[in-house]
Amino acid sequence: QVQLVESGGGLVQPGGSLRLSCAASGSTYRLGAMGWQRQAPGKQREVVAFITSSGNTIYADSVKGRFTISRDNAKTTVNLQLDSLKPEDTAVYFCYANSEYFGATYWGQGTQVTVSS
Repeated sequence: QVQLVESGGGLVQPGGSLRLSCAASGSTYRLGAMGWQRQAPGKQREVVAFITSSGNTIYADSVKGRFTISRDNAKTTVNLQLDSLKPEDTAVYFCYANSEYFGATYWGQGTQVTVSS
């Protein structure tokens, strides 16, 4: 099994920045894509960004040019740099990882990001 632990959420003013991190542990052999989704109150969960094991990245249109996803060399930690934050970015952000070995997707517990003045 794979465990994911997120960190880095918080309260920030509009235009500010945050950095989210997600560390995988356990059976991390053959982790595939890792990424982030978010869920705002009263809304459906949506994809924010993800990065494949080969380093290809995909972003939601709403965050392109403002968020940057990266992955460490061991491919067990995924980071999300959030810049130029807007109030509409307020949500709980969930990290996920696809395990090619187990054929399953694992999720973190979520971290709150609040953008408000």
